[in-house]
Amino acid sequence: MYIYGGTVASEENSIENQQKYNEFMAKIEADEKIEADDWMPEEYRKTLIKLISMHGISEIMGALPEKEWVPKAPTLKRKLGIMAKVQDEMGHGQLLLRVTEDLMKPYGRNRVHLMEDLLKGDLKFHNVFHMPTKTWADAGVVGWLVDGAAIISQTNMLDASYGPYQRALKRICQEEVFHAQHGESIIMSLAEGTKEQREILQDSINRWWSSLLMFFGPASASTTGTSKQEVTTKYRIRKSSNEELRQAFLDKYLPRIFSLDFSVPDETVHYDKDKEIWVYQQPDWNEFKKIISNNGPRSQQRLRLREVAYTNNRWVREALA
Repeated sequence: MYIYGGTVASEENSIENQQKYNEFMAKIEADEKIEADDWMPEEYRKTLIKLISMHGISEIMGALPEKEWVPKAPTLKRKLGIMAKVQDEMGHGQLLLRVTEDLMKPYGRNRVHLMEDLLKGDLKFHNVFHMPTKTWADAGVVGWLVDGAAIISQTNMLDASYGPYQRALKRICQEEVFHAQHGESIIMSLAEGTKEQREILQDSINRWWSSLLMFFGPASASTTGTSKQEVTTKYRIRKSSNEELRQAFLDKYLPRIFSLDFSVPDETVHYDKDKEIWVYQQPDWNEFKKIISNNGPRSQQRLRLREVAYTNNRWVREALA
């Protein structure tokens, strides 16, 4: 079996034990939580490892674009706010990697392997965190819209069948609400500011719009061949599809963007009252695959920064070990 490109020891093929599998599915259907030491099918375990490790690494890598603005924040209050947000995101990452580590024990793997997989390119992180943050408005857009999208995605799994992940998400989502409010505060300050500040904010929305649409992933596996929606839904890890989540995001944020007299870079965007959905131009899913394969605008710089930190602090891990 392979996880993120590394060979690991195979679990006994207990999926053939139909009785255990039936009991497992009955437990999920009864809304009971699966715990780390419970029996689970290999497909379920592998799906969780891939999902939660990607989420955890994305929290850590996601702190890097905003970290760039800590020394450049316009006021002391803004500096303290974004520093606190960066600290929270790192904490989320550590919490989620702990959850992943418990799942990887049967394969003899731990968080060290996850970080090595990231640096080798075998473990992906979210598309939005490969993008540059060129202006202070980007810090606002990341907090308001990117974290807003994350809240929609994560609250979709607040009743996930895997107990440790569900409990971690409950704490993370509570803190993400503050992050979104932090971003909204920056946005409102710029929106109520000078003509130049509004132009900077409009430029930021334009540059981030495609990444925000990509955030939830393709509508179907046929788009990129990478969708795992059916598996996560079957095991009640998540409830809604990628497109349903994207529509929820558009429902919430497009009216807010328009109410501030800003636009999005898509002339086709409109609400279809008959179908009760937002119509929009699909992003370039080939570009999406390129970005998440570490070929985005800031992919290599951010990975290099993570590698330097990992290497320079090796002595701490060795001392603790």
